[in-house]
Amino acid sequence: MTETFIKTVSASDVVGFAEVSGDRNPIHLSEHFAARTPFKSRIAHGLYTASLISAVLGTRLPGPGAIYLSQSLNFKAPVHIDDEVVVTVEVIELLERGHRARLHCECHVGETLVLDGEAMVKVPSRTARPLGSRPLST
Repeated sequence: MTETFIKTVSASDVVGFAEVSGDRNPIHLSEHFAARTPFKSRIAHGLYTASLISAVLGTRLPGPGAIYLSQSLNFKAPVHIDDEVVVTVEVIELLERGHRARLHCECHVGETLVLDGEAMVKVPSRTARPLGSRPLST
């Protein structure tokens, strides 16, 4: 089972994430500062990119009611303002005990892998799933 989510990173997303997280590193907020770095322009927070994985887990796979238990993250390349990030989450193991799923997570910008990792989530039971959501397994 695999799900994909696509998001174009906007300047307002990055500013909003800085406000929510408190991470006001000028590499994210100042074009003047960022121009003097190896990245040459502003980049999105790594955890903003990782939060797009959370969007998939909570809305698509496994979906509403899923609870994050753990997440490993490997940051491979920067994500710039206006980049289109393609997030892919794939179930690699279902664990009946504890209603858990182990998932492989990747984020790409074009052909470039910008982030990968693995998540463990608690999957809601069929009786706890909201109306209209599909079960994790058939």
